[in-house]
Amino acid sequence: MRILVLGGTQFLGRHVVDDALEHDHEVTLFNRGQTRPQLFPDVEKLRGDRDGDLTALAGRSFDAVVDTSGYVPRIVAQTIDALGDVGHYTFVSSISVYESLATPPTTDAPLARLHAPAGDWREAYGELKVLCERVVRARFPDAFVPRPGLIVGPWDPTGRFTYWPARLAAGGRVLAPLPRDADAQVIDARDLAAWIVRAAEDGLSGTYNAIGRPLTRGSLIETCRRVGGAEAEIVWVDPAFLVEHGVGEWMELPLWLVEEQYRSMLSVDAEPAVAAGLTTRPLEDTVRDTLEWVRSGEAPADPPAGLDREKEKAVLDEWLSKE
Repeated sequence: MRILVLGGTQFLGRHVVDDALEHDHEVTLFNRGQTRPQLFPDVEKLRGDRDGDLTALAGRSFDAVVDTSGYVPRIVAQTIDALGDVGHYTFVSSISVYESLATPPTTDAPLARLHAPAGDWREAYGELKVLCERVVRARFPDAFVPRPGLIVGPWDPTGRFTYWPARLAAGGRVLAPLPRDADAQVIDARDLAAWIVRAAEDGLSGTYNAIGRPLTRGSLIETCRRVGGAEAEIVWVDPAFLVEHGVGEWMELPLWLVEEQYRSMLSVDAEPAVAAGLTTRPLEDTVRDTLEWVRSGEAPADPPAGLDREKEKAVLDEWLSKE
C-alpha cells in the first residue's frame, strides 16, 4: 500500500512509519522537516506546512492516509482538499473529545462543544478534535477514528507516563497518590500504531476509544518498581493532602486525577477496540522499553510532566511528620 503519514517523526507517527515499513508498505511523509529530519532516510519526504504550504501534497493520491497531527478543523479540511484520490483515511482523535469524563465514556457519549473561538488550539484541544472529526467524516464517511487515551512508551515527549518508570528506577522514597485501587490506563504507542496500519490494510472504519484494559494504580506503580530494579520505598499519600499542599494532578503528578469531570478518564471500556483488532503488550514490556529509552539519553531531559524532586521531598516530609 502507498501510505501517507501526516507528521511521522515525533511520537505516534514515527511508530506508524516503523510498523508500515516492517510490513513492506510504501510510505510518504509530509511535514515541515523540523523534528528529526534525518529519520527514515529511504522514505519519500514531502516538505511543507499544513497551515500555509500544501504545494507538495497537491493532487497526490494514496491508498491510505494517516493523520496524527490534525488539531484545527480548518487545517484538516485544507489538507484533505489538497490531496488527490485517497482510499482509507485514519484520523487520530483523543479521549478528550467527550463533554464529561466523570463517568467512563462510550463512543456515543455527548461530545465537547466549542463555545468561543480559541486563541490557541491547546486551549480547546478536545473541542477542536470534535470538529476535526466532523470534517474528516464529511469527506470520508468510512474513516477510521481512534480516540486514544494516554499514549505512552519510547519517544513520548510529554513525560506523562515516563515519569513513573524513571522515578521508581531512581530509588529512594517515592510519593504516590492514594487510593492504590484507582484505575490506571495507558496505550503503548507501538500497539496503537500497529492497529492503525492493520486498519488501513483491512479497511476498518468507525470510531473507537483506543486504550488498554484498565489496571490499578498500585499495580502500575509496583510494576515500574519491579522492572526498574531499584530500592524504592513507595509512600502512599492522601489526595486531599496533596491538593492542600499544591500538588497538581495529571501533569505535575502523572496518572493522578481528582477533579470530578476527569475522574473516569482512566476507566474506559477497551473491549470494543480489542474486538476490532487492537492488541496490547504486557505493561512490563512498555516499562522496560521506556526505561531503556530514558537511559539511552535520547529522552527529554526536562519533560513537561513530572513532580519536582525537591517538592516531592518537602511534601513527603510533611506527610510523614503527621504519622
